[in-house]
Amino acid sequence: MPATVSFSLKQARRLALAAQGFNGRQPPTVNASHLNRLIERLGLLQIDSVNAVVRSHYLPLFSRLGSYHSDLLDQAAWSSGRRRTLFEYWGHEASLLPLSMYPLLGWRMQRAKRGEDIYQQLAKFGREQQETIRRVLTAVEERGALGAGSLSTREDKAGPWWDWSAEKHALEWLFAAGEVTVAGRRGFERLYDLPERVIPAAILQQPTPGEAEAQRGLLLHAAQALGVGTEKDLRDYFRLSPADARPRLAELVEAGQLQMCEVADWRQIAYCLPEPKVPRKVIASALLSPFDSLIWERSRTERLFDFRYRLEIYTPQPKRVYGYYVLPFLHNERIAARVDLRAERAAGQLAVHAVHEEESGLDEEGMLALALNLRRMAGWLGLERVQLNCQRESAGRLRVALARIGIA
Repeated sequence: MPATVSFSLKQARRLALAAQGFNGRQPPTVNASHLNRLIERLGLLQIDSVNAVVRSHYLPLFSRLGSYHSDLLDQAAWSSGRRRTLFEYWGHEASLLPLSMYPLLGWRMQRAKRGEDIYQQLAKFGREQQETIRRVLTAVEERGALGAGSLSTREDKAGPWWDWSAEKHALEWLFAAGEVTVAGRRGFERLYDLPERVIPAAILQQPTPGEAEAQRGLLLHAAQALGVGTEKDLRDYFRLSPADARPRLAELVEAGQLQMCEVADWRQIAYCLPEPKVPRKVIASALLSPFDSLIWERSRTERLFDFRYRLEIYTPQPKRVYGYYVLPFLHNERIAARVDLRAERAAGQLAVHAVHEEESGLDEEGMLALALNLRRMAGWLGLERVQLNCQRESAGRLRVALARIGIA
């Protein structure tokens, strides 16, 4: 079936930015409703353990809404009662997702029980260690929310993160299979409990869609969140395989729920929702988490923004090009710079270790926008100042911009 609509690259970029929540004014005060509406729009927040600036799931909300109390997200994710609106599961990697999406992931839990679509080591454990799994599940049933450390019987000190105890393996298998879910966190450690003690009954009582229906639902969520995307873009959003995604996309196009489209300079056909509305312009400035859904699919980021981005945390220091923890800086429809940042909490400062402008650079207004974003981020994190620890020409221009807004 031929494409029915065509977009310039600039139009595709505007569609994507608007779909990702960058086209509105930031509210003067962020409340739980703002937060929940945005997460429903995005579909999920990726969780990652790196804490160089702030845990990754907090930053996308700041990038779009501005300063907010992180307790709002903690309550939505890990409190009990009505304030809980999110759950943890494997969405795009480990993720926080709206409770409304819980039924759409039941098929993934069923596959995990069969040892499908999970890590081979975990699948092998599930086949061979059912006695351990039953013992751990019984402990959760009897004792309530538990972390792996509360159950471990190993006497030697654990090594790297993959050197898990049998109890940790069992909890991870039960989590993947939907037999337990995350009730809360202690520090960054997951505390597991039975779904019926965490997920609202109204959600659990909903019928679980079949695989095909659920996968179509996830692809529609992805299309809504991305604005426009290729098959790979759409299936990557919730980590669907090509074998699952391709027939579902064809079915959605046939049903008129998605339409095929072309984007200038993209080699692959793309998809969007029917009757897309392209904004005339998108005015937004934001520092982006490396795990932000706008940029987490790196090939899409290159196609959409002509911006090649790789996280260099695990790259040896002498081989790093841009820095340890580099946040792209979005400014008015372009990713115009990248900033190596660290929240140095003991010193009360947001440390800028490097500023790298893209080829087109930042004009005076753009550099001032970056300075304002850094000041706002420092305030949001409870840090007293922005500290420049670099000597590049861009840093000199940033120092001038910071001085203009009262940060010498």
